[in-house]
Amino acid sequence: MGGLIPRFDAIGIVVADIDAAIDFYRRLGLEVTAPAGESGGHAELGLPGGLRLMLDTEATITSFDPDYVPPPRDATRRIGLAFLCDDPGAVDATYADLTGAGYEGHLEPWDAFWGQRYAAVRDPDGNIVDLFAPLG
Repeated sequence: MGGLIPRFDAIGIVVADIDAAIDFYRRLGLEVTAPAGESGGHAELGLPGGLRLMLDTEATITSFDPDYVPPPRDATRRIGLAFLCDDPGAVDATYADLTGAGYEGHLEPWDAFWGQRYAAVRDPDGNIVDLFAPLG
């Protein structure tokens, strides 16, 4: 490639309601680094290591990609996002906080056979977000 090697920089998610998505990911500790612009259709949240989580509304995507068709909400595992919690109790507390705030639980916290406390919730667009911590 002539010395030009692309580097992984961002994860993008298409969302129906950008404010709801921002609220969800803020509850998981992410901070908005580039707020939704005048159109309100794009926002960026900082991730550890300098990566970005980019949120774009369906309207923003269709403005430059008229062939875009959003996947059905009940499609599982369109993306995989996982948040490492400080300890097993933090998995339970984070799950309780999110479901208590009205977000849909997908898997209640449990001790997985692979040695983690593990749970999963759905973000406002139905994407499954994993929560985990080592058991010991």
